[in-house]
Amino acid sequence: MNDVSNTKDLTGRFAVLPPETQSMHLSDGTRLDADIYRPVGPGPYPVLLQRQAYGRRIACTICYAHPSWYASHGYIVVVQDIRGRGTSEGVFRPGENDVEDGAQAVEWAAALEGSTGDVGMYGFSYQSYNQLLAAAGDSPSLKAIAPAMGPWDAGSTWAYENGALRMKQMVGWGIQITAEAARRAGDDEAYGALMGASANLPLNGPVAAKPALLEKYRDYSHVMDWLETPADSPFWASVSPATHVEKIKARKLPMLFIGGWFDTHLASTVQAWKALSQTDNGLSRLIIGPWLHFPWVRKVGSLDFGPQAERDTDMEHIRFFDQALKGKPDTNADRKPISLFDMGARSWRDFSTWPTDDQVLHLGSTGRAAIRAEDGSLREQQGVVDASDYIVHDPWRPAPVTGGCYGVPAGPVDRRVTDERGDVLTFTTASLQSSLTLAGEPVIEISATSDCPSFDLSCVLSTVTKDGRVLQISSGYAHYRNASEKTYKLALTATCSTIQEGEQLRLSIAASDYPAHPVNPGTGEDPVSASKTQAVVTTITISSGPSHRSVLHLPVVKTPPGVAS
Repeated sequence: MNDVSNTKDLTGRFAVLPPETQSMHLSDGTRLDADIYRPVGPGPYPVLLQRQAYGRRIACTICYAHPSWYASHGYIVVVQDIRGRGTSEGVFRPGENDVEDGAQAVEWAAALEGSTGDVGMYGFSYQSYNQLLAAAGDSPSLKAIAPAMGPWDAGSTWAYENGALRMKQMVGWGIQITAEAARRAGDDEAYGALMGASANLPLNGPVAAKPALLEKYRDYSHVMDWLETPADSPFWASVSPATHVEKIKARKLPMLFIGGWFDTHLASTVQAWKALSQTDNGLSRLIIGPWLHFPWVRKVGSLDFGPQAERDTDMEHIRFFDQALKGKPDTNADRKPISLFDMGARSWRDFSTWPTDDQVLHLGSTGRAAIRAEDGSLREQQGVVDASDYIVHDPWRPAPVTGGCYGVPAGPVDRRVTDERGDVLTFTTASLQSSLTLAGEPVIEISATSDCPSFDLSCVLSTVTKDGRVLQISSGYAHYRNASEKTYKLALTATCSTIQEGEQLRLSIAASDYPAHPVNPGTGEDPVSASKTQAVVTTITISSGPSHRSVLHLPVVKTPPGVAS
């Protein structure tokens, strides 16, 4: 390598040239535009590629350092507008072209002047998704990826969740995508209408999940096509990185995954890690902080998680790519690959493998868990008397989403008011005599039946603090069509949190979390297409006691902090 030491500043970083714009042409002739940030000095340097769906000058700077900062650490940084976005040509159809387009972009970037020929990819959200898809393509120069908070299985953890449309996310994102297409077309009227709707989602029409505004401008984007595609359609597999899992695993790429406990793609991040983490040379890492989709900061919802929550994820990227692309040694070779932020202890816990320990708590009550908070219980020993609790779901006033990844504000916020509703069941432990640490995915089994053909279940796991606040640490949602009397099993989102001595653990169960998901009409019709006037009052019966299987499986850490479970 050429001597470029005289181009570094006192911190050891390189000066960086102003960005230059270059274009490549895909095999079908479509032009893609990119900004290229180069260190001062002849190099050669590895390349960091980010394929942007929201404009290359944005470059994920809402939660990453600017590309110039990354370039100053001795990388050629390429930020490219993907097909149909920014100033690139073509039509944007999520996932439909990203395998081939991404692979071609990697090889083009590898051949840039001054490149070593080795490419890493980075970015979050859609920019995470298209990394995984590019890894499934013919891209031999791709040597490492750093996907953060992005989709994995489009049909089960992105557009839908356990059969339920993720309505707030899909409509909100759909409006943003459609507005950008209108801007590119110079349609001021459409852009203005869509921009106005983005601040107050237009869910008040006859069918909440299919706003008239998106139907009016459907030719600008994929959104209505997606909203009209059912959860069980084979289409979702065609745009899912999960479909290519064997091909991606075979490459044994080093991967740095980043997630957030209150991110909409948390389940995707965990699933992708589980599927891919055991296939590299030991460089892969998983970091999950107490963060929203963005920004990645210490103050989330109503809580300040303290200084440890301000993890330097930019430097995590530099250390990762220095090892994977430059062959530098790991300065912390003894660290474990999984690092989870404990929301109760306000500190990080490291694990060698994904934690799987399990402890069972039984739901119990005297039949008034919807009316009296102290009636519903969570206990290690099953009750000796059967009980039935009732959720009376009125579509006129559905139980709302509170906090989590969809509430306003999002994150851990006090959900006492929601829990005090008569259509929300609550089951709570006694005050803990000693601390209890959870790490992993809680699972609930519920013995349930309904007086209508279909129903939904929204389950939220929370810490009840000593001063009475109820703060979410995990949640799950499912849509049940052709419902029958049986035990339903629902995996909640992963978590890591210590419930301190004197605090309590609570499970809240409702039949909706509007507008995160559409209201189930109760008729057996698809909630995505059923009109609001078709919806009926639904009574769901939750049974507990010795004759029923209603239990909460807790991922309890049985080993000391920092020791693999």
